[in-house]
This record gives sequence, C-alpha cells and structure tokens, in this order.
Amino acid sequence: MTEVAHIASIACVVPPLQLDQKLAVDLIKTHFRESLSHRGLAWLRATFSHPGIRTRHFAVDDPARIMDESPDQRIARFTEQSILLATEAACLALERAGAEPGEVNCLVVNTCTGYICPGISTYLIERLGLSRDVKAFDLVGSGCGGAIPNLQVSEALLRAHGGCVVSISVEICSAAFQMDNDLSLILSNALFADGAAAVVLRNTPHGLGLVATAGRYVPEQREAIRFIHKNGQLHNQLSTELPGMVQQAAAGTVSDLLAPQGLGIDDITHWALHTGGDRIISAVGDGIGLSGEQLAATRNVLAKYGNMSSPTVWFVLEELLKKGVSPGDKCVMLAYGAGLSAHACLLEVGPFNPPPFMGGPNGPKGLGEGDSSDLKPMP
Repeated sequence: MTEVAHIASIACVVPPLQLDQKLAVDLIKTHFRESLSHRGLAWLRATFSHPGIRTRHFAVDDPARIMDESPDQRIARFTEQSILLATEAACLALERAGAEPGEVNCLVVNTCTGYICPGISTYLIERLGLSRDVKAFDLVGSGCGGAIPNLQVSEALLRAHGGCVVSISVEICSAAFQMDNDLSLILSNALFADGAAAVVLRNTPHGLGLVATAGRYVPEQREAIRFIHKNGQLHNQLSTELPGMVQQAAAGTVSDLLAPQGLGIDDITHWALHTGGDRIISAVGDGIGLSGEQLAATRNVLAKYGNMSSPTVWFVLEELLKKGVSPGDKCVMLAYGAGLSAHACLLEVGPFNPPPFMGGPNGPKGLGEGDSSDLKPMP
C-alpha cells in the first residue's frame, strides 16, 4: 500500500432539466402570487436577479411539480432521482478510473436532502452490480460540507481494506423546496440545485494524492445553517450573519490543514472552495487571503450550477482540472455547512494514466455538460 491514498477519478453529474434564474423566479411568482407579501416579492426579485447565478439543474420533468408535491411524492422523487444520479456518477467515475464494479470493495454515500431506509448505498449495490459483501455506509447530516467527511471515511476504508473505494455525494435539494415570506427560504430557492459526484480511491500513485485533511465544528452556531422540521417537512434555515461565521471557521480549518505540513497559502497552486453563495465566497476568500483569480473556478460553478450542497466542491475541483494542472501542484478543497462546520483536504497532483483522470476536451462526456444520452447505468 502506498503511503498516500489517491483519487483515481472524479465524475460530476447533473439532471437534464436546466432553468435560468428568470424562468425560475417567474414560476415561483406565478405559483405563490397570492401568498407572497410586498416585502417577500421584493426579496424574491433581488435574490433571483443577482448576477452570481445564471442557471441551475433540477431533478424533475416539470419544474411546476416541485411546488405542488405532497410529502410522500417528495420523498418518492428524492429516492428515484438520488439513486439515478448517484448511479450515473458512479458509472462514469469507474469508467474514468478503468475499474470494474467487481473491484469495488467499499462504498460510502452521503446526502442531507432526504432520508430513506435502507439507504441509497443498498440500491447502488444492485444498480452497479457490486459484490453482495461490499462494505457500504450511508452518511447523513453533514450538509453542504459532507463530501470531505465522506472522503475521510473512504480513505480510512482504503487503508484498512485496500482495493477500490467509491465515494459518492448526492443531493436533491429541490426535494426540500418550501416557500413563504421567510428570507431563509427565498434565499434557498434562489441558490440551491440538484447534482451528484463520485470519486474512485485507489492505492496506486496516479491521480490526486490525499495528503491531509482537517475539520472544525462550531456547534453553538448550528442554528445559523441547518434544516428544521415544520409540519413534518424540511425547511432550510440560514442566518444573515452566516458569511462571517463561515469565514472564521473556514480560515481556521485551512490553518489547521496547512500548518502541520509546513505550508502556507502561497504554497497552494489551486483552490477548490464550495460555492455557498456570493457573499460566502467573498467572505471565505477574504478570510484566507485569496485573489479573484483563485476564486474563479468556484464562481464559475456557482454561475452554471448554483449550490448543489455536498457534491458542489467536487464540481469546482473538476473545473480546475479541466483548466489544467501539473504533477506536483498542490490543491486545497474546502467545504462548509451545517454544524456549523468546515472541512478541508490537501491534494497533490500525481502522474496521470490513460484513460483520462477526469472529463475534459479529450475525456468522456459527462452529465456535468448536461447530456446523459451516451451514459447508460451498469446492469
């Protein structure tokens, strides 16, 4: 076993339905015109007209359906679509890694936008054709930062069992849609979207070496960002003071990550930050001391996809890889969310092997480009 676990491939996927912000806000205004107050409508116009987000993807055939679903219909859609997106992401990640389903001996799936029992992992065992004695784990409750705790668990499993580990983050944020004159809900409805990402971890020293991880929890600030239950349904709760809180937690986590390695901010070539939202990106960037260029990949993903919760940080990393990296480059992935928590990992670019490590001009087409026509789930 090599000293450092390696990410052999990344695959990011989104559902086919893409809405621009103008169409999305028009649908909401039409559906809720009788219940929204003058102030609510003003907030709605302001949040949806912000230039930081242009388009988002949703796991539904008809976007109007999101606003009329019963709780039972909502969890049914979450179940169907989370399994579909997770399967597509896993298939593509395995293909890019040149791995067969029979090689997978551990599977870790995280989500926060719906709860089913048995978990998503059990459906993936069947859909992907994994061994029935695969070690499978479902993680919940980590919110937007969940991809990195998932990666930590996956790395531990790789060290313990070797072989091939698949780590999947999948969120159907639209399955937690709620609407009234609450600013938290209006902000959420302008920001969140659906998507999934999968990565394959191996012991072979090709791809991205996972050098170190770090995390911080600030439980006394949990009310600033969380889901709460009202009438048995999830409602997003966001504080207007959140940017400053996330800034402090994120900056501390980066320090915890880099200091033991004898590294500083200037030693990091690439930064993959969770999108969060425009104010969050600015606050975290200022807290760490990052330039506009270093935040460009994060802002590009926010503009194209919004905030897909936990998978989003993988989309940002893939965006960086598409623009080009070199062996030896160091990259920090940083995500934050419910808890209040912040999580980071230090990656180092290693040698690349064909087939391509990830998608790009010469790689397989993925759902990240909004086209699933050439991708078929494994039996």
